[in-house]
Amino acid sequence: MAAIATPAGRGGVGVIRISGPRALRVLEGISASNREMQPRVAQLSSWLDEAGDLLDQGLSLYFPGPNSYTGEDVVELQGHGGPVLLRALLDRVFQLGCRAAEPGEFTRRAVENGKIDLSQAEAVAACIDAATVRAGKQAQRQLQGAFGQYIDELMHTLTSLVAHVEASLDFPEEEIPALFFDQLASRMQNEVIQPVDNLLATAQLGERLFDGATVAIVGAPNVGKSSLLNMLSGRDRAIVSDIPGTTRDVLEIDFEVHGIPVRLVDTAGLRQSDDVIEQEGVRRAHQAAHQADVTIFMADASRSDTWTPSVHADVSLMNKIDLEHGDIPEHFLSLCAKTGQGLELLRDRLASQLGDINLADEGLLVTRERHRVILLDANNHLKAGLLSLGDEDKLELTAMEWRRAWALLGSILGIGDVEHILDHVFSEFCIGK
Repeated sequence: MAAIATPAGRGGVGVIRISGPRALRVLEGISASNREMQPRVAQLSSWLDEAGDLLDQGLSLYFPGPNSYTGEDVVELQGHGGPVLLRALLDRVFQLGCRAAEPGEFTRRAVENGKIDLSQAEAVAACIDAATVRAGKQAQRQLQGAFGQYIDELMHTLTSLVAHVEASLDFPEEEIPALFFDQLASRMQNEVIQPVDNLLATAQLGERLFDGATVAIVGAPNVGKSSLLNMLSGRDRAIVSDIPGTTRDVLEIDFEVHGIPVRLVDTAGLRQSDDVIEQEGVRRAHQAAHQADVTIFMADASRSDTWTPSVHADVSLMNKIDLEHGDIPEHFLSLCAKTGQGLELLRDRLASQLGDINLADEGLLVTRERHRVILLDANNHLKAGLLSLGDEDKLELTAMEWRRAWALLGSILGIGDVEHILDHVFSEFCIGK
């Protein structure tokens, strides 16, 4: 199989990746030189078309299996990044017997050949999709196998606990002391269930690091919503004026809070209006507030009539505190959008609302919905087995529940009959990876 492994469009370098038992033979078929390729040594090459005319020049690399990314023989052609040349070179590779790779097929073969586990394969896609440095670092931890190793250790402990239960089933005539079950229950709670609970507690932050979150700013006209959007984005994205109703539609910008990708939504001022267009803007503002992960209600310190929210608010923000004002209710954060006073406090509050944790304490996070759903399901089976552990007549039920949990944890790593899971995971990959 073969595919272009660099992004579409023009670039300085374009890479074609070939994997399979005939990879080296294909390279020999397009190369002008008869020199023998040395493994993992870049060699300057000229690549020819069917008529023997020069297609391109660049570096050829050969990685013999199993010491390659896919576990098979792999060849990389690193040439010029012009789309026409790359496509012509790929067509020539196809003429020599290669087929087009499916999305994610290189990484899928790495999983199937035991080079990486399924959680590491998903981390490959996460590294590509990471929108912030913090997300990229988390993806790298998982790519290096830290998450998979942690799950593997949980499965190893669970195997030991299931073995103890199975041993009790094998000798039903023996009287089993209550202390034995108490020790098993304690180990299960402390060494498996609690670690899974701790992982699940990171899911909100972990998934938002990659999926992002939406934050909507709502409030009366002229309280400074557009000014706040401009300040957070670092550019004049929204028109700011003293005329009420300037913002009539939903305006969105992307930025990040503590490494969490955020889509910030500026909305029309909430008020009664006879203007049909403004009415639609107000309706969309209510809709944006309802759909957002976090809603900021913004008020004007100098206008007490703007202090009462007409929508549910996760964060209450009092702007224009540089102007003369009365006593501000304690639940408001104070801000001056013109000077930036209070902006960092707002960022911290937003991060907290989005599930952030202290960077110094950040370890492994659950970053994918698939992992979260599996862990929740496994935990339910673990706890169900724990409930029946003390009853000798129900020990078989305990063993069954814990075996189901083991199989679920294994599906995170790609262990067991998970062909349908592989199909789903790798359908999200780009071609060439």
